[in-house]
Amino acid sequence: MASSKEYLQFIIEQLSGLEDITYKAMMGEYIIYYRGKIVGGIYDDRFLVKPVKSAIKLMPDAEYELPYEGARAMLLVDDVDNKSFLVDLVNEMYEELPAPKAKKKK
Repeated sequence: MASSKEYLQFIIEQLSGLEDITYKAMMGEYIIYYRGKIVGGIYDDRFLVKPVKSAIKLMPDAEYELPYEGARAMLLVDDVDNKSFLVDLVNEMYEELPAPKAKKKK
């Protein structure tokens, strides 16, 4: 099941307190970026984030879920209605997220 644009727009609006939040459509789902780094994504209308230490600390009871078959488990963000929590979560995660991979030159 693909994610809806409405759910994507809801999450983007919830993260509007952050500068440089972008997304990329990927096979019916959406990858969420913060300042160029992948934070997580929208999969089957669920907001999942990478399981970095700060995210685990802020959501100790979060469930690990697969975004899609064969992928690594990610943390399910349950409290998507709490705008300040989402902004804090993404801010706290930023330093732990890997830098974007350099694009290969042809």
